[in-house]
Amino acid sequence: MSDGIPGFSTLAIHAGAQPDPATGARATPIYQTTSFVFDDVDHAASLFGLQAFGNIYTRITNPTTAVLEERVAALEGGTAALATASGHSAQLLAFHTMMQPGDNIVAANKLYGGSINQLNHSFKSFGWAVKWANPDDLSTFEAAIDENTKAIFIESLANPGGIVVDIAGISAIAKAKGIPLVVDNTMATPYLCRPIEHGADV
Repeated sequence: MSDGIPGFSTLAIHAGAQPDPATGARATPIYQTTSFVFDDVDHAASLFGLQAFGNIYTRITNPTTAVLEERVAALEGGTAALATASGHSAQLLAFHTMMQPGDNIVAANKLYGGSINQLNHSFKSFGWAVKWANPDDLSTFEAAIDENTKAIFIESLANPGGIVVDIAGISAIAKAKGIPLVVDNTMATPYLCRPIEHGADV
């Protein structure tokens, strides 16, 4: 720790969490609820109208999940995070915000097998295509990008081969083309690698 900035271990234990205001409990409670009470009709309207921040329904926000999201964002050096049920749902949500039918993703050909299947097969139902590039030859990323490319997707440490990918090099290509670089950091974790520090956007 330097200059009062918490270290990795402290962030891993405490980031995003505050002592419970009612009991003073240090550990984050597990809020096993689907719904939340509103102060009045105006309070509910402001929450549903996105004019105020607060909990509406657990599938949207939950205090326990919010702590996890803040902790992951702190560990990764990001602005915010969104917890999902699986990596595939995280990928779908990320790309769903960027893609339209007819668009494509340039992806490293060294990825987790489930991600290869999702990109190659599942995404076709949305009208999205994938163009494969070789992380051992960065020129293949640049060559694969066209006017319909909306993102580059890589893994920081490719699973299962353990290939270390040049995030900064691929980020430079993405930035030159004006498209985001999406990095799956599952294998490395922020303990070993923080992709945002090397130019990742997501």
